[in-house]
Amino acid sequence: MTPEKLQSIAFKWFETFNNKELEKLLSLYDEDAVHFSPKLKIYKPDTNGFVTGKEALREWWQDAFERLPSLNYKVKSLTANGDRVFMEYTRTVNGEEDMLVAEVLDIREDKIIASRVYHG
Repeated sequence: MTPEKLQSIAFKWFETFNNKELEKLLSLYDEDAVHFSPKLKIYKPDTNGFVTGKEALREWWQDAFERLPSLNYKVKSLTANGDRVFMEYTRTVNGEEDMLVAEVLDIREDKIIASRVYHG
């Protein structure tokens, strides 16, 4: 996949996430996608930070959108190569300090098959 195609998926990811368009966001993912986030470890410790599949992603993001209606991600940089996009962004939520975040999307056949979040 070309770097341009990978970046277009990443930009679509940001657009749908920031607009809270949950079904459009989920359409970017493979049915069996795996997601890791340190926030999952905090809010759902039984997951050990991992969720698998679109239904689990739907539940996780729906909860986040409801808990944090002002949640927004601002792109700092994108690096695309092979089948992966490395994204750096700033997480903003009203009443909280901004947080620098890195996230890696693994993409195959135009679908995200795995994502990993790292907080700085």
